[in-house]
Amino acid sequence: MGNAAQAGLTEAALAQQAIAGIGTDLLQVERMARIYARHGQRLVQRVLGPDEQLVHARRAARDPRRGILYLSTRFAAKEAFSKAIGLGIHMPMAWSRVQILNRRGGAPEIHLSGPLKDWYDARFGYAHVSMTDEADMVAAFVVVEAPRTTSAEG
Repeated sequence: MGNAAQAGLTEAALAQQAIAGIGTDLLQVERMARIYARHGQRLVQRVLGPDEQLVHARRAARDPRRGILYLSTRFAAKEAFSKAIGLGIHMPMAWSRVQILNRRGGAPEIHLSGPLKDWYDARFGYAHVSMTDEADMVAAFVVVEAPRTTSAEG
């Protein structure tokens, strides 16, 4: 237990803080731009959930480049999430069932729906996501917590 014991954490407290999965993804923005040029709105509907599609439409209307960056960061975050939960893009995982939406303060937050939400809730705790973009690259990092357990010790 080492440092955890020195910090006064019990095994039960450690179990509640365990990381169940980590995923990361890096994507060239130009690659997403080429795919979008070929597939357009079909790509948006396949990758983004309904709320994300609204944000994408607003950003793309103001500046097409902002629309591509939004699509790129969300795609990277969903890839990182799928790696963190160990599914890749296999059922019940589907890109549109994972939405990365910003809280009021701007921090991104993962929202799940459909069969993926039920599958995930039975296996994992909270999922943390971080995204970044530069002119030519986007990156996303996801940490998935183990499910919180209730202790009989109270």
